[in-house]
Amino acid sequence: MPVCYRHPTRETGVSCSNCGRPICPDCMTPTSVGMRCPECAGERTRVHRVPRRAPGAAFQQAVWHDPRSWSITHALIFINCAVFIWEVATGVTFSGSNDHGAVLTNGWLAGPYLTIEHQYWRLLTSGFIHESIWHIGMNMLSLWFVGRSLEPAIGRTFFAAIYFSSLLAGSFGVLLFTPDQPTLGASGAIFGVFGALIMVAHARRIPLWATGLIPILLLNLVITLSVPGVSVGGHLGGLAAGLLTGKLVTEYGEKRSRRSVVLLGCLAVAALSVVGAIAVAGGTGLMPNGSQI
Repeated sequence: MPVCYRHPTRETGVSCSNCGRPICPDCMTPTSVGMRCPECAGERTRVHRVPRRAPGAAFQQAVWHDPRSWSITHALIFINCAVFIWEVATGVTFSGSNDHGAVLTNGWLAGPYLTIEHQYWRLLTSGFIHESIWHIGMNMLSLWFVGRSLEPAIGRTFFAAIYFSSLLAGSFGVLLFTPDQPTLGASGAIFGVFGALIMVAHARRIPLWATGLIPILLLNLVITLSVPGVSVGGHLGGLAAGLLTGKLVTEYGEKRSRRSVVLLGCLAVAALSVVGAIAVAGGTGLMPNGSQI
């Protein structure tokens, strides 16, 4: 059951007819177009004639001229898909060949690239490249489900901070567990978002077992630990960062309204992850042809 966005302890089945946020009886304002939250009720509603527009114009107006129609989740999915198209356009050859293409080989993460060539950007770029259609398809589907659940609940800024701190923490986990193995994919950051979603749901007294959050987490951990080729370090590192930053959001962002503490905490997690990744990169051997996802 959803909870009121202003009173996290109150369950409700009513949402604002304008913005869609769940509202409890104390926050409902009856209007001619349905119940509205206090913020939307304060806005004046105008009725005006809309001129006839060409097919597709409404979609273009919503997407390109209304920034509220975009979310960080949408943007991340768009960027990941654009990079994958770039991989294909540059002649990338996926699993089963030594020729992986320029985008993959210049973007994936492995310890020797940091210690020998000092290519530190790989800590970030490795989270935006994927090895196959199946790989990016599963990751983007997962990001869509967890992103559209968490981002509206905590806002764009907190969501972006959690995502990127989890991505870098996942890179740290990769180099801690398998520094010589090329690794790529957004799953470390997605694990972080899922961990933060669990912390936010727990703080708002949403049942974790009944909603399936804990069973889904356990299933993914089993897959991580049992399926060959899956980056254990990347998933566990991202999850740990997501749990920690999610706790910061609930304790300081929501209970105490101290946004700066949350953002500084996420920045600290990201910075420590970068420092730790460089410290443990260490490996100087030849890199195998395979990669982890």
